[in-house]
Amino acid sequence: MFFDGLQEIYYSLSRNKLRTFLTAFGVFWGVFMLILLLGAGRGLSNASDNSFGSDDRTSIWISGGRTALPYHGRPPRRLIEFTEDDIAAIQQNIAGVQYISAENRAGERWQRTVNITYKNQSANFGVYGVADDFFRIKKYIDYPYGRTLNGLDERDARRVALLGTVVSDRLFGAGVNPLGKEINFHGIVFQVVGVFHDEAREGRMSERVYIPLSTFQKTFGRANKIGQITLTPAPGLDPIAFEEKVVALLRERHVVSPDDTRAVNAFNYARQMAQVEQVFSAIGVFIWFVGLGTLTAGIVGISNIMIITVKDRTREIGVRKALGATPASVVLMVLSESVLLTAVAGYLGLVLGVGLLELVNQGLEASKANLAYFERPEVDLWIAAKAVILLVVCGALAGLAPAMRAAKILPIEAMREE
Repeated sequence: MFFDGLQEIYYSLSRNKLRTFLTAFGVFWGVFMLILLLGAGRGLSNASDNSFGSDDRTSIWISGGRTALPYHGRPPRRLIEFTEDDIAAIQQNIAGVQYISAENRAGERWQRTVNITYKNQSANFGVYGVADDFFRIKKYIDYPYGRTLNGLDERDARRVALLGTVVSDRLFGAGVNPLGKEINFHGIVFQVVGVFHDEAREGRMSERVYIPLSTFQKTFGRANKIGQITLTPAPGLDPIAFEEKVVALLRERHVVSPDDTRAVNAFNYARQMAQVEQVFSAIGVFIWFVGLGTLTAGIVGISNIMIITVKDRTREIGVRKALGATPASVVLMVLSESVLLTAVAGYLGLVLGVGLLELVNQGLEASKANLAYFERPEVDLWIAAKAVILLVVCGALAGLAPAMRAAKILPIEAMREE
């Protein structure tokens, strides 16, 4: 019975091959373009997400500047320098701190790099002292070799170093595992315990050397001064409100006017992410608008072809009803053609669209192309499947009106049709 129905639909559609092809192509093209647009949108979104680097997307980075306003008898242009006491105060007074760490950089403004040597190789790179929470905040870093710095390194002020891939390649050669080897800077020997790769700033963040904060303070004599504070709020907290509380506390501790925006500088990823999400939400709406518009054109084509089909088969439908066919069976016959045509064309559009995106992905990987604004175009298959299901439903609705018209045809009137 089922195969008989398919044969009947095939016979009906094959009688007008060109018309059937053009109608199916409209649906196919609509789905195909919708998949490509969704994939392109995801490619833009992925590239934007990667531009945020290796940091937790809720992380907040706070540094001191110079005051711009006098406050409580204090003159303007005071330099605000944070200390470890500020970190302790944040932990004691601000609820919901998930991770918090200091970041200190060696060198002065006119000399921000340190000469690092290994045997007869040497190069200048930035050296940073960080606590172990730092690498929980930089959660998207890759570690080709070894491990990250940990709490024991910090507690015991171990002379260990974590090298960026650029540093490792320069000192030891590309692809060489440097674990256990000793480098020297500032007259002190450090053992390499790991190598990291950070994609941020087009890979320039891999031109760094990290050492424990306690070791850094002993090596470079910074006492308890801190260059930068980074922290993340606990899950579920509003990162914007959290940042405002932390900044307000720091302003209060350093006697800074609440209106002074230059003394305490905060970079909150959540603010940047919110702006980017607004942009991509607008792009997403545009993509669905264009894609569904193209799809609607295909659906209208399906409806038109079914109207013409019913018109052409009026006599046949009349004969069927004269032989006992019920109105429901006539409606089912017309709807089956509409749904089958829509489903097959939509499925082909989905498969070819996903296949083309996969080819683009493989091509980008094979060529190692590093496009700043486009990366890993892909489509959520569940969304694509829902789009096809919606398409089939629309196909059924498109065929419903012609089917109802066919069901109302009286046999005697149908037999009079030319």
